[in-house]
Amino acid sequence: MNKTDFAFWLTLTGTFCWVVCFWWMHQISTKQNAFLDQLRAQGERIEKLSKVEHDLIKDVHPQVGDIKEGMDVMVASVKENAGKPPIPSEDK
Repeated sequence: MNKTDFAFWLTLTGTFCWVVCFWWMHQISTKQNAFLDQLRAQGERIEKLSKVEHDLIKDVHPQVGDIKEGMDVMVASVKENAGKPPIPSEDK
C-alpha cells in the first residue's frame, strides 16, 4: 500500500466519521428539542395551576381572617371562665 492509497482510505474513513457524527448530533438535538417542548408544556400547566391556587387562596383568605377573629373571642372567653366552676346542667 503506497501513500496515496493510505491517504485515500484515511480520507474515506474521516468522511464516514463526519457523517456518523452529524447523524448522531442530529438525533441528540431532536431528543433535546422534544424534552424542552415537554418541559415548556409542564411549566405552562404549573403556571395555570398556580394561578388557580392563588385565586382560591384569595377567595378563602377573608374567611380565614373571620375564623381567626372568632377563635380570638373564644380563647378570651375560655380564659375568663377558666377559674370558674362549670355550670350544672338540668338534664337530670
